[in-house]
Amino acid sequence: MKTILNALLFCLILLPASLMAQSTAIGNVTDKANAMPLPGVNVIIKGTSRGTSTDFDGNYSIELNQGEILVISYVGYTSQEVVFNGQSPIDVALVEDSAQLDEVILIGYGSVKKDDLTGAADLLKAEDFNQGPLVSAQQLISGKIAGVSVTSASGSPGDGQNIVIRGNGSLSLSSNPLIVLDGIPLDQGGVGGSRNPLNLINPNDIESMTVLKDASATSIYGSRAANGVILITTKKGKDSEFKFNASSSTTVHTSVDRVDVLNADQFRSIVNNHPGANAETIALLGNSNTDWQDEIYQTAFGQDHSFSALGSLYGVPMRVSLGHSDHDGNLKRDNFQRTTASLNLSPKLFDDHLKLDISARGNYTENFFADRGAIGSANNFDPTQSIYDSSSPYAGYFSWIDASTGNQPTLAGTNPVALQNLKDDSSEVRRFVLNAKADYKLHFFPDLTATVSTGIDQSNSHGRTLVSELIPTSDLTWNGSRSTFTNESTNKLFDAYFTYNKSLSDIHNITAVAGYSYQSFEYDNFSYDSEAEEDGNDFEFIDKSKNVLLSYFGRLNYDYDGKYLLTATLRADASSKLNPDDRWGYFPSVALAWNLHNEDFLNDNNSINELKLRVGYGEVGNVNGLGDYLFLTRYTGSQSTANYQFGNSFYQTYRPDPLNEDLKWEIGNTLNIGLDYSFFNRRVSGSVNLYQKQTKDLIASASVDPFTNFGSRIEKNIGDMQNRGVEFALNLIPIRTDDFEWSVNYNVSFNDNEITSLPFDQDTGGISAGTGNNVQIHTEGAAPYSFNVFQQVYDNNGKPIEGAFVDRNGDNVINDEDKYLYKDPYADIIMGLNTNLSYKKWDLAVVTRVNIGNYAYNDVSASNSYLDGVIPTTNNFLTNLHSSYLENGFTNQSNENTFLSSHYIQDASFFKIDNITLGYTLDNAIKNVSLRLYGSVQNVATITDYEGLDPEITGGIDSNFYPRPRSYVFGVNVDF
Repeated sequence: MKTILNALLFCLILLPASLMAQSTAIGNVTDKANAMPLPGVNVIIKGTSRGTSTDFDGNYSIELNQGEILVISYVGYTSQEVVFNGQSPIDVALVEDSAQLDEVILIGYGSVKKDDLTGAADLLKAEDFNQGPLVSAQQLISGKIAGVSVTSASGSPGDGQNIVIRGNGSLSLSSNPLIVLDGIPLDQGGVGGSRNPLNLINPNDIESMTVLKDASATSIYGSRAANGVILITTKKGKDSEFKFNASSSTTVHTSVDRVDVLNADQFRSIVNNHPGANAETIALLGNSNTDWQDEIYQTAFGQDHSFSALGSLYGVPMRVSLGHSDHDGNLKRDNFQRTTASLNLSPKLFDDHLKLDISARGNYTENFFADRGAIGSANNFDPTQSIYDSSSPYAGYFSWIDASTGNQPTLAGTNPVALQNLKDDSSEVRRFVLNAKADYKLHFFPDLTATVSTGIDQSNSHGRTLVSELIPTSDLTWNGSRSTFTNESTNKLFDAYFTYNKSLSDIHNITAVAGYSYQSFEYDNFSYDSEAEEDGNDFEFIDKSKNVLLSYFGRLNYDYDGKYLLTATLRADASSKLNPDDRWGYFPSVALAWNLHNEDFLNDNNSINELKLRVGYGEVGNVNGLGDYLFLTRYTGSQSTANYQFGNSFYQTYRPDPLNEDLKWEIGNTLNIGLDYSFFNRRVSGSVNLYQKQTKDLIASASVDPFTNFGSRIEKNIGDMQNRGVEFALNLIPIRTDDFEWSVNYNVSFNDNEITSLPFDQDTGGISAGTGNNVQIHTEGAAPYSFNVFQQVYDNNGKPIEGAFVDRNGDNVINDEDKYLYKDPYADIIMGLNTNLSYKKWDLAVVTRVNIGNYAYNDVSASNSYLDGVIPTTNNFLTNLHSSYLENGFTNQSNENTFLSSHYIQDASFFKIDNITLGYTLDNAIKNVSLRLYGSVQNVATITDYEGLDPEITGGIDSNFYPRPRSYVFGVNVDF
């Protein structure tokens, strides 16, 4: 009996263990479409953190209990769940996620699936954007897209960004792309006191940005799209429970570098040993050691906060957001503050036949502008002088004094700290954008959708500049000044179009769009100047203008069996800027694409997910940036200082302005050949594009014969230009496991820009050295803005010989005939390399850029590195030198040819680490709350041979540039 009892007890003990015993399941995961194994697939037990991933052959092995559920998931595929009831093997065939395969790309007045795209377009979603302390929307895509260059105008917070797509597109007109915000083409002219028109948008509100690059993709927007299009889509409401997001960050902006000028000891040595110095001159030296750049720059702080709510209320999907930014600049007294608010409503009515999208967006910006003249003054001011002088008549700030007048000498530099503290320059900018779009799928004809879109973009600004009567000046009558302005800008839009969608026999798919567009731009500007009023001159100015763009457009998309694609577009634009006879421009385009991966001969190729060949040709016009009504005779009234005297009375006169009745569209014709590819279960993807753009009838300033017009120069269609290039983009996922993923984005573009026809040269690129000097030129056979300089002669040690230049034409005279074209400011090669790594809850992103072949004119060195500039002939003030004097030893400023030396054209190629961001995510920091903490560094490092402050200079002339800061940010993002 005892033995039996022991046996029963043993069985009772083992029974729970046997019931809880785990089994081992094995299996294989494949792609259902081609039966190929999928490596790196996540196999997780639902509700737990236990799991594994498939090997290279798609096999896996996992231990689990009866009744547990396996979740099999893989990027780009629909997840599957399998209940374990002891079966093994558990083989699963995953189906590609149609939502990802059918990724929608906006193309203007509609959208297409990525698989059906025929033009050159790139889509970046919020998760692809650059991270860090980004105030402006343009910064989100810097370095991310092949052929797209984004350059900040300066290091001032919120300052403008220069965007160029596929090279410079014009000589005198705008080369900026069209920005379309939720269907509204924005006016980028801005109003006075606005740092950047795109400061309207809080970057946290942006869902995606699509860049349209070739004429096939852009021509639906006609003349406004001559330089490409950037479509910005903001986040919208969803039919779900409300979800909230709050984010906050603090930023520290630090100065990275300084202009290399002489310090106090070096400067004293130069003055004491100067051949033109005397006792009176040496007595001008002070006893201080002042680093003027340190005095005008500071470590600055900034903060960004935003909150958004997304969900559905009373059946209406909606999203509301608020944001606030406050950033000081590294230049003292520079400050940018922005408050944004947005509301989006997306209701659907009549069984989803009517879809409404209503958005309102407001922005209020307060700016305090530091006096950037202090930058140049700090570079030139005598470092032996102190900031303050108790005997100074100028509020206690040190100043040079002309004994004969008791004021500051005419040519003397002004104390840079006084410039900052005795001048107030501020503005307030308000901007409101409202747009409403209605899509109605006709009940009686469901293949046809009618769309009406209206919008208004309205801005107004108020600004004032107050200069103290105590600021150092040579003006004997100076009593201070006050100038003010009020600007208003109104952009109105009305679009109406029909969209026809039809599928026949599941083989023929047709989408046709036809519509009408009207857009007007109105400006109302007022300004006041107290100095002019005090002098008895005209002191109030009113300027109003308006221009209108009227358009008709149509597009046809045809898809045969998912293999052969056709897109044909035609837009007719009429601009009020041109005369009635040349007002209408007709801009057609056509594109063909071949989805090779859908062909039968590639069906058995399991390595190719996508292979598409594209060819497109199109034409677009350009009058962006052209003045209004230049084809009409316009009259300008004389100012009070130039009125006509008749007897003892003075009368205002009116003179006609130059006109050109023959102005017409600047036309660009673009050919694009492209290849889109995706291999190995989309672990390798990207595109290749070859393009050529011929721009004809370039609009530029031209001379006219005397007495044939009302001036000596007019805007005229006079030239042609060509852009040719290659773009390559690669997206790579080298590693993907349960815990670790590494992805790489690389893009490179080659661009060659050449003026192919121009009847006469045009000097441009004014510099501060000398009087009226220009260092750049537009000329046939060269890139626009090429440097036109004298070829410097060097000695055997590589040191430039002052005043010695190559006599290139051999006439024994050095004059303008000896100038030659030497480099240009545009990079031949632009690259972006972005790396993202994630390990469990950690993520790391690194953004880098490379420019090769861009050159810059070092105006800071050229204008201030001559010994005779230290002591002016009046001997009543001193001026500091750039340290390049110690290397070149130049003495004489009288030979202005020296300012135009090739010695100052310097290679500005660079490698930049733009951003490094490290983050950590807590999925359930608190119940249903996700928390992400991150730290970021912006402008991490720059590697370059350029001798100036920063090699990335818009326009190629480095003249007292406001340096870009290195920024450190710590932020938190909360979803709940």
